[in-house]
Amino acid sequence: MWDAHVDVVVVGSGVAGLTAAHDAAAAGLRVVIITKDAPEAGSTRWAQGGIAVVDAATGDTIDAHLHDTVVAGAGLTDPVVAAAVVTEGIAAVARLRARGAVFDSLAPSGPGDPGALLRTREGGHHADRIIHAGGDATGAEVERALLAATGMPAVLAGHLALDVVTDVAGSACGVTVLAPSGRVGLIRAGAVVLATGGCGQLYAATSNPPVATADGVAIALRAGAQVADLEFIQFHPTVLFTDGGLAGQRPLVSEAVRGAGAVLVDGAGRRVMTGVHPLADLAPRDVVSLAITRRMAENPGGIDDHVFLDARAVEGFARRFPTITAACTAAGVDPQRQLIPVAPAEHFQCGGVWTDLQGRTTINRLYAVGEVARTGLHGANRLASNSLLEGLVMGERAAADIVENPVPLGEPIAVPQPRTVDPPAVGQLQRSMSKRVGIGRDATSLAQVLFPRPDPGARVSRESVEAANITLVARLVVTAAATRTESRGAHVRLDFPERRLAWAQPISLTLTADDELEIGALRPAVPV
Repeated sequence: MWDAHVDVVVVGSGVAGLTAAHDAAAAGLRVVIITKDAPEAGSTRWAQGGIAVVDAATGDTIDAHLHDTVVAGAGLTDPVVAAAVVTEGIAAVARLRARGAVFDSLAPSGPGDPGALLRTREGGHHADRIIHAGGDATGAEVERALLAATGMPAVLAGHLALDVVTDVAGSACGVTVLAPSGRVGLIRAGAVVLATGGCGQLYAATSNPPVATADGVAIALRAGAQVADLEFIQFHPTVLFTDGGLAGQRPLVSEAVRGAGAVLVDGAGRRVMTGVHPLADLAPRDVVSLAITRRMAENPGGIDDHVFLDARAVEGFARRFPTITAACTAAGVDPQRQLIPVAPAEHFQCGGVWTDLQGRTTINRLYAVGEVARTGLHGANRLASNSLLEGLVMGERAAADIVENPVPLGEPIAVPQPRTVDPPAVGQLQRSMSKRVGIGRDATSLAQVLFPRPDPGARVSRESVEAANITLVARLVVTAAATRTESRGAHVRLDFPERRLAWAQPISLTLTADDELEIGALRPAVPV
């Protein structure tokens, strides 16, 4: 086994991980970023929506953004965390722009005027506060800027993180990794930052890229960390539906399209969101996704697997949404003349590895930032375009805590053996998750999900390790969903349709030494 030493190892190269890595490196720490694929292969580049950030000059306020965030979170958003992210996000975006990110702006009014940032509205927001880049390519621009910024730390691409190693005190002191050659190595570090993104590949259809195999949650859980809110899987209301149906990674049709005036209609041409919610087509994602699902079940016009987005009245569609236009064109749809076929698909995990406001998990020196983390910002349902904002703020906060609290390298007490599952078995699990643990689930459907057994004899490979991670986190999602006997936010129990006051609390889970999932109370946050 090969062995390397750094101050900080960051697993993942999305906005949160890159921000943490840049800040730690700028403070003089030796940082290495581990990615199992190319650095630009993660979820950040696929974020069509923008960054929700307040500009007081427009009449918007921090309180208004906070209110929208808390309402979307359906009673589980931590208001202290939300206030910190929304407030600090303004300066964090300014620092991102200083690193080279370019956002869409109005034409300058004269010499010396850079032009105000263009701002739009998305679902759940009551103000135009969403900034974009390239119309619908915000994530790609954020990622480009961070990868190209001065002081970019070293990247170890093509290396899959396997497990966190801990010292005699139980503190994280590095990670094991699988090299492209198949050799397992150890990277020792004073701090480990998980920034691995989400769990899209738990489902047969998702907006997430193939790398989103829930690695970070699985790694943290096996290390003994606490996770929470995994039952709240957000389904994006509108991914592109093609003749082949929904399978694999699907192109997003951003909420910004509805923000520009597009409306949802069913197979009979009737509006889907009329009378469903005061914000109609700009209602929060869970509301829109459920409304679409229910309308499809009614089979209007003989169509039961998708609805349509009518964007024909959106002026300058191709100019405003070039990425979406390209995806539609490839599918044989002209969005300026035809209805766009859309359906919900898995999009975002609202929960994850429990952290405090510094990104600290329940394992000392192990941090989690970005979608892999459960900070309490999103609660039961994420407000649109709060994810990139959270990644920026929490990446900065984690780096600051690491810099302020340096520790010497610990000595690993043991190197865990990689967990593996036979990869072909995962396909059936993904289809089962989409069918039985989707937008609407009940006790019967949840009990029907069958999980592949671990296969210790399987060859240790990226595919077999990812299959093990998918299987473990699918167990988490099903267990949490079966435990929460109510409907709240992105979690809809068809057999328990009402929200219950007794469930206005997170469900936390840990992994026992016998690989059993244990439900427990959430630990109190570390005072900030």
